[in-house]
Amino acid sequence: MHPSPLPGSEPGAESRPGWRVGADIGGTFTDVIALGPDGEVVPAKVLSTPPDYGTGVVTATTGVLEAAGAEPSGVAAMLHGTTVATNAILEMNGARTAVVTTRGFRDVLELGRLRRPVLYDLSWVKPVPLARRRHRYELAQRITSQGHLDPAVDEDEVRALAERLAGEGIEAVAVCLLNSHLRPDEERRVAEVLRTRLPAVYVTASVDISPQPQEFERTSTATVNAYVGPAVHGYLTRLESGLRTEGIDAPLLVMQSSGGLLDAGSVTRRPVQIIESGPAAGVTAVQKLAGLLELPAVVAFDMGGTTAKASLIEHGEPFVSADYEVGGGMNVARGLGSGAGYPVRTPSIDIAEVGSGGGSVISVDAAGALHVGPDSAGSRPGPACYGGGGELPTLTDANVTLGYLSPETLAGGHVAIHPELAAKALAPVAERLGRDVPDTARGAYEVAVSSMTTAVKAVTSERGRDPREATMVAFGGAGPLYAAALARELGISTVVVPVHPGLFSSLGLLVADTERNEVAPYRTELAGIPALAEEFATLTARVTAELGPAALVERMLDLRYRGQRFELRVRLDDGELTEQLLAAARARFHAEHERTYGRAGGDDLVELVNLRVRGVLPGGVSLQDVLRLPGDPAGAPGSRVCRFAATVSTPVLRRADLGAEPVAGPLIVEDMDATTLVPPGASARRDRFHNIVIHWSAA
Repeated sequence: MHPSPLPGSEPGAESRPGWRVGADIGGTFTDVIALGPDGEVVPAKVLSTPPDYGTGVVTATTGVLEAAGAEPSGVAAMLHGTTVATNAILEMNGARTAVVTTRGFRDVLELGRLRRPVLYDLSWVKPVPLARRRHRYELAQRITSQGHLDPAVDEDEVRALAERLAGEGIEAVAVCLLNSHLRPDEERRVAEVLRTRLPAVYVTASVDISPQPQEFERTSTATVNAYVGPAVHGYLTRLESGLRTEGIDAPLLVMQSSGGLLDAGSVTRRPVQIIESGPAAGVTAVQKLAGLLELPAVVAFDMGGTTAKASLIEHGEPFVSADYEVGGGMNVARGLGSGAGYPVRTPSIDIAEVGSGGGSVISVDAAGALHVGPDSAGSRPGPACYGGGGELPTLTDANVTLGYLSPETLAGGHVAIHPELAAKALAPVAERLGRDVPDTARGAYEVAVSSMTTAVKAVTSERGRDPREATMVAFGGAGPLYAAALARELGISTVVVPVHPGLFSSLGLLVADTERNEVAPYRTELAGIPALAEEFATLTARVTAELGPAALVERMLDLRYRGQRFELRVRLDDGELTEQLLAAARARFHAEHERTYGRAGGDDLVELVNLRVRGVLPGGVSLQDVLRLPGDPAGAPGSRVCRFAATVSTPVLRRADLGAEPVAGPLIVEDMDATTLVPPGASARRDRFHNIVIHWSAA
């Protein structure tokens, strides 16, 4: 299988006038938000539809268009955040994958690196390679460390291997030859022979995904790409077909892990780029909001139905990691948590994740300790209070019991709530703890807050940043319920809850830019400035060929100190490449290294590892265009009894009821798509962009 661009997915087509629809799939809900040509904003939130998540996307999209009175033919762009790639890995249901490599390197995936996520857990075992050993094949060829062929590939051997692969029922192949980054055409030749002989098989060449040294990381990245490739291609093909059946023939663009959109055709060739597709869309929206509010440091906090995630944005830019790991229970980009999953070398926003969401199951271990997650009830059967057959207690059940959530409906009235089922599900846990049900529910809330501090600290204090110097922006279906308590635990004084918080990732899709990334490893022939400038020009040409001449281009360098294993990425100023520009980049590297690790070295220790170019084509939609006050949810303001440290009657307001003057908590603000909790000791107001601004008093 050599995926070709899907119909209507050509780059730049998204700029035509009409409706833009952003659709984001979560573990519990599928969120869709549509932006009309005259600025109309129409949201929708429906339960996700596993295993065919595309059905929920099509249903919700047609629903918002009908609600807006818009014709399907009027959609100009479909913008999508999806978890199909990461789900294939987490659920271990990807393609039957083979690896083709150089003789003697069959076990690279097995050997990996000597890293453990838990140092003293003797029961921990390494993850099983995505390509089993019997499906890893060797070729009698070799590319030396100097780039010489000793010997070259024998195409007859590759053709014979193709017949063997066909007999094994292989669905995807990753070609990863030793030192192929020095002779990429040699690896591409092997891949092309396999594609010709195996037209129904998904074939990946590692140099087309991660053309960098270090064969383990490159092999792992290509293997992950091959493993998820058929699933992603099949999903996007079915989604396109479903949309066209409904009369929507707009180009389909997918959010990348790096925070930019990519046309669906390119995604099918490099699906490894969308592992963190959904979470990246939310961070992109927060990035735009931080710029609008002129906030120098922002913690983006996203809590949905399955997980809670955190990311740091400084001076308008999120941290983008060059490599991270997928699988092993969650995706990580930090060294202390590495070793549990499969390394991936593609740009990704650094997002820390913990298994605490609205659907996370509450349990008690053998020692009598209360736990929240990582297991989740998902959308089916869902939390017990949904009445969908779920019997296990979840955080959502706890929130209903505590009075934080409406006892009648959620998601704009689309999900009915049954408080008696929530209490029934929590009763066995309460009995084991020897407490009453409300006290157990409050304990689960506090345990969840405690676990979520781990994610925030991973992107702040572990990077040498003080979380107390940042503002928290909370979104996701459950984020505004927990943000104020989480902020107080971390010493953060201000929390911002934007409009459409439960659909903020979908909103991020509407305002995201189209993005392309290119990378080249540093080689000895690039030692001089003219050679470096020529390589940057080549990478820039590739980016602008895809995005067009209007693309904004940024150059970057991956630098490290001699002897280090990891590098830091720094920006290279615009203009003609000179020694002064390189010196400025080295100075940025020293400063970032000092801030992150507490020390810095001299210029003579700095090594250049990779050259990078990022091209951005602005999407043409400003976040300010969509920050309109949403319509009021059903129901008038009132009050209900809530459990905090004490049980108190708590006012329930709508977002429009808040004004510029702060209102003291406790209080609850209900939107169609999320509920914001303002605890005692905090206050809330609404700013000019209709954000709810929660502030903790000094006391």
